[in-house]
Amino acid sequence: MAGATVVHLDVMDGHFVPNITIGPPVVKAIRRHVPAEVPLDVHLMIENPDQYIPAFAEAGASWISVHQEACVHLHRVLEHIQSRGVKAGVVINPATPVATLTDVLDMVDFVLVMSVNPGFGGQKFIPHSLRKIRDLAELRSRRHLGFRIEVDGGIALDTIVEVVRAGAEILVAGNAVFGRGDSGQNVHQLLQAARAALLEKA
Repeated sequence: MAGATVVHLDVMDGHFVPNITIGPPVVKAIRRHVPAEVPLDVHLMIENPDQYIPAFAEAGASWISVHQEACVHLHRVLEHIQSRGVKAGVVINPATPVATLTDVLDMVDFVLVMSVNPGFGGQKFIPHSLRKIRDLAELRSRRHLGFRIEVDGGIALDTIVEVVRAGAEILVAGNAVFGRGDSGQNVHQLLQAARAALLEKA
């Protein structure tokens, strides 16, 4: 794990996003090899996510997040996740305003801000995502809510400081960890930069 505290798993169906990745059997296999205390953060980039929540919960997901854009009845889907004893998160794509989440922020465990368009790794961070992170942090403070802010897409040494300063607490890094060099050392450097930014913010 090299200091990382959560394993983030992207599930794609080839419909909601153009790529296809993994399903519940792979999540179940990963769960067997990851310590029980380490959360499996399962990000459903799929159509009709409600149909698959039981299977992913049974496979060992600790957290399940669904896209606002993929859910006709978002409140019901989030309740379904929580009824399975799993932390529930909602995800917004780069073009989706934070305001679309106003009525569910009091029930979610975390909000995942996509800072790239979902579907492929290695994309560049979209700068206006910082404003969305700040808006979420301000809403959380003003409404005395407890959700955490997660960011996925383009997280690297040249973006992580601004993302943490904006208010993000959970950072998903793929290409910056596995793209080149030693993955353990890459994680260490990212964590160092994030912690330094957090100390500056404090």
